[in-house]
Amino acid sequence: MTTGITTNDTAAATATATAGERPLRVLYSFPHTLGRPGISTTAFHQVRSMIDAGFAVTVYCTSLAGELDGAAEVVETMVARGRRIPHRAIGVRRAYGYHDRRTAHELATRPYAYDVVHTWPRGCIHTLRTARRIGLPGLREVCSPHSRSACGLAEQEAAACGIQLPRGHAHRGTTGHLRREDAEYDAASTLLCPSDYVVRTFAEYGADTGRLVRHAYGYDPARFFPTDLPRPADRPFTMVFAGRGEPNKGLHYALRAWRDAGAPGELLICGVIMPEYRASLGELLSLPGVRELGFVDDLGTLFRSADALVLPSVTEGSALVTLEAAACGCVPVISDACGSPARHLVDGLVHQATDTATLAEHIQLLAEDPATLATLRQGCLDARDRHTWDAAGTRLAEVYRAAARPRPPLGAPVTSSGGSPGGGRLPRSG
Repeated sequence: MTTGITTNDTAAATATATAGERPLRVLYSFPHTLGRPGISTTAFHQVRSMIDAGFAVTVYCTSLAGELDGAAEVVETMVARGRRIPHRAIGVRRAYGYHDRRTAHELATRPYAYDVVHTWPRGCIHTLRTARRIGLPGLREVCSPHSRSACGLAEQEAAACGIQLPRGHAHRGTTGHLRREDAEYDAASTLLCPSDYVVRTFAEYGADTGRLVRHAYGYDPARFFPTDLPRPADRPFTMVFAGRGEPNKGLHYALRAWRDAGAPGELLICGVIMPEYRASLGELLSLPGVRELGFVDDLGTLFRSADALVLPSVTEGSALVTLEAAACGCVPVISDACGSPARHLVDGLVHQATDTATLAEHIQLLAEDPATLATLRQGCLDARDRHTWDAAGTRLAEVYRAAARPRPPLGAPVTSSGGSPGGGRLPRSG
């Protein structure tokens, strides 16, 4: 399915271009359904912010959930006759490969239609190699730490809990998976890193630091905002764990620290716990004040009713829940492997990953010292504007502009010979 750009959208796309300059043309490739929860929401906000920045954005995704007004074009590679084809219908890996080849074909047949291409893992190797061959900057999102680091730590943590990660788990580092990741890293001209922690893991595995570019993720202020109501005097200290229940998220460290801090209130666990991991947690899940809520759709309301978020991850790219909780005035109590911008004793409390003793001290501090809790909460609210998706989009736009190859001025002749920077076939609308 394709969606053409409207007259108003064209005006918006050119509004921010300086006189005599074309709007920057972006090919954005996402090998999943765009706009669903998780990384699909991240990708959707990135596209939305680039459209709002005045760029001409062509989106290749397997399918689109919702509306995306203003895109130059949307191509749904896994939609036929208006119906979405699930990845599993042809095999997940084949679906990624099919999407990748469709996007690569677009670049190969229209080599001068774009100034930069932005790709995501698993469905990008052919697209990135084609971009390199035609001299187009190829950016690859690295939403997680270096795969060899992330998989190694996740498997190490699982073993420490006495379990093994199941087949198909994202952090089960098979040889083939790690080789594919390495090939994608090598094919990209730029690796987009959402946190300093991610940058550090790539540097540790020998990546060229010149290819590592920091950008950021964000939160939606329409969903995550503080309450104006005063904290109820009779409410117990309330802490939330929000994430998948698996070893690398560190729920076992949160529960041990909760126990060691004297279980000073309520600890609400949001997320589905992996069965093997649940068995290893044992009686920790029965500690005083611990309640399981399962999957929670409206995290904003929950964060507004809580005092703190605990996330002692052992490896993480940039946990969105840390931004979302802080935006609601829920103080992040997190490890240094969360990829969070939270600053220790300013707008959060940060401990070294796996350090249960320090985490217990941080929990106890917030539970017993209302003044410190109030100060950190205010620090979260003071930093809200720095971490929205709009702010993240501003940074990504800067990255695009710096990476993009030189563009011809508006009105410059475009030939079919491909002999000049503006050569090749005319780009689509926008």
